[in-house]
Amino acid sequence: MPGGAGVLALVTLDNGLDHTKPNTLGPAGIAELKAALEVVRTRAEAGEIAAVGVTGKPYFVAAGADLKGITSVHGHDEAVELGRAGHAAYTILGDLRAATGVPTFAFVNGLALGGGLEVALNCDYRTVASDAAALGLPETGIGLVPGWGGAYLVPRLVGVEKAIDVILTRPAANKPYKPAEARGIGLVDELFEAADFLEQSIIWAAKVVTGEVEVPRRELDPQPVWDGVVAAAKAQLDTLVGASRPAPHRALELIAAARNATKAEAFAAEDQALADLIMSDEMRASIYAFNLVGGGKKPVGAPDPKLAKPITRVGVVGAGLMAAQMAFLFAQRLGVPVVMRDLDQERVDKGLAFVRETAEKLAGRGRLAPDAAARIVASVSGTTDIGEFASCDFVIEAVTEVMGLKKKVFAELESVISPETVLATNTSALSVTEMAADLAHPARVVGIHFFNPVAQMPLVEVINAQATSDEALATAFAITKKLRKTAIMSADRPGFIVNRLLLLVMGQVVDAIEGGTPVEVADRALAPLGLPMPTFELTDLVGPAVAQHVLTSLRENLGDRIPVSAGLARIVEDGTRVVLDAPAKGLHKPVNPAVQEYFGPARPGEPGVLDADGVLDSVLTALTTEIGLMLDEGVVPGPQQIDLAMILGAGWGFHTGGITPYLDRTGYSEKVLGRRLLPDGVANVPS
Repeated sequence: MPGGAGVLALVTLDNGLDHTKPNTLGPAGIAELKAALEVVRTRAEAGEIAAVGVTGKPYFVAAGADLKGITSVHGHDEAVELGRAGHAAYTILGDLRAATGVPTFAFVNGLALGGGLEVALNCDYRTVASDAAALGLPETGIGLVPGWGGAYLVPRLVGVEKAIDVILTRPAANKPYKPAEARGIGLVDELFEAADFLEQSIIWAAKVVTGEVEVPRRELDPQPVWDGVVAAAKAQLDTLVGASRPAPHRALELIAAARNATKAEAFAAEDQALADLIMSDEMRASIYAFNLVGGGKKPVGAPDPKLAKPITRVGVVGAGLMAAQMAFLFAQRLGVPVVMRDLDQERVDKGLAFVRETAEKLAGRGRLAPDAAARIVASVSGTTDIGEFASCDFVIEAVTEVMGLKKKVFAELESVISPETVLATNTSALSVTEMAADLAHPARVVGIHFFNPVAQMPLVEVINAQATSDEALATAFAITKKLRKTAIMSADRPGFIVNRLLLLVMGQVVDAIEGGTPVEVADRALAPLGLPMPTFELTDLVGPAVAQHVLTSLRENLGDRIPVSAGLARIVEDGTRVVLDAPAKGLHKPVNPAVQEYFGPARPGEPGVLDADGVLDSVLTALTTEIGLMLDEGVVPGPQQIDLAMILGAGWGFHTGGITPYLDRTGYSEKVLGRRLLPDGVANVPS
């Protein structure tokens, strides 16, 4: 090291593969790390080195533990040993200075998640490169806890309040830290530019060794503060998560005990918590869901991408909120001119104003470069003249969900556009086949169902209508890929995937209320599923009028197993708000008590009136029945596509695995269908 600071032993984590294969930490990797660190410890004890540094191969420290390896663990004892092995390796870093006087440094040169970040946390000091992709402890989001020191070290390093954010809040939102954010809260000590990161980190480490630089450490939070933060976090978990998944509660227990536990006691507790969770169905379902979402494979059923038509200009029929959101995204991600058309100039102007204001807002927040924002605004034009679509390669309609109106729009478009132009509909439930039936070229029509809000929702359902050509399908998949969305192909059946199931859930809940279940009881009946929001908050988000419209449409096509609700119809007619404001930030919106009046008096306890367990049972039974029918109808090739759709399109929790693993492990699949939906062991602990 410079300045006469002595010799630094540098350990590099590198799996020997290229940058597309990140480091992960399985039993073999941990054993190799431990062996290397034991050599380092011997040299430190001999006085041969003055410091130890740990870094990663280009772009990566480590992306966490080897999840495939975790799911192959077959017993609790084996799971405990997995935790102990990690602690045995990492503790060498954490204890070296106390044993030999040699400090340890982590040079975080790239992605550091889970066990990758815990390597750094067990060191005495940490630097981070400005271009490191992400830092975080995502374990509670996938059914685990930080099991190699994180639950003990983070609250001591950054304070218990920020530790709650690192270990619970950020993972729930799937939002790891950027380098500057990690530096800001104290997860790392210094940030250096990527170009000479390792050089600058070693220079800084030398200054620490020689005493030229001192790195202050915070005192432990006082016990009352610690207890108060933990109590508040527990109250929020009880409200938002309940008993639906154990991992966040186990992590909070570890944080609560971390203040007064010795490191050995805390690490032993992490070992037990990690082992308990590894052997839980929720964790196995979480890993199944994680692999589904991060698969990065060609969408099942998609045609050859080479069949996709090139897109040089996009047309959007309509200039309302949904249309304007799509126009913005097309301009941003496809980088081509986009024209919105509506019936009058006032609507067109509102759509253009949305595009402009969105660009300005994102630029103001630093999420969009000013020149990129200006380019998007300049790329989107508006018109009342349908003839403007003549030069478009791709046109998508986003008008009111009325079949007659959509057919009229398509007929008008066909008289203007080229025979080669791909026509798409953003319908959420209507038949694409019927929509295209009267056209001269129905093969060019495809469904591309975006979810609201368009920018945030990652799922797009691509609808393969009866006449849809492979070229139109390939174009739809190519567009969604450029938009950075996950596309799932659905057959042209009512409600497609997400709305068919999500609206069925809402329908079953309101049907129970029609039958006498109190509104508040029915609203919270699905809490054991751990969904992102209760039923009426979801109804408020979707819009009661939209929910009523889609329920009615589904019933017309699927029959009386889809409930309808006179009470919901009256709510829509009066425009009554179905929820009140949340009592505090981050908490659910309670149902408006006035809603009960629209359904008539509640009759709890009367024969035939469902309690909360009865409502949950009716919902799960209906879901199982409908999923069985969807698979029989060939709506999707398999249950995996249903799970992926419900995770990305409806916020179904990773701990459920989507929906089918939950139905399997709770026995509904076999009770209702007489069979499992997934093979034993795919998303559960093998029996």
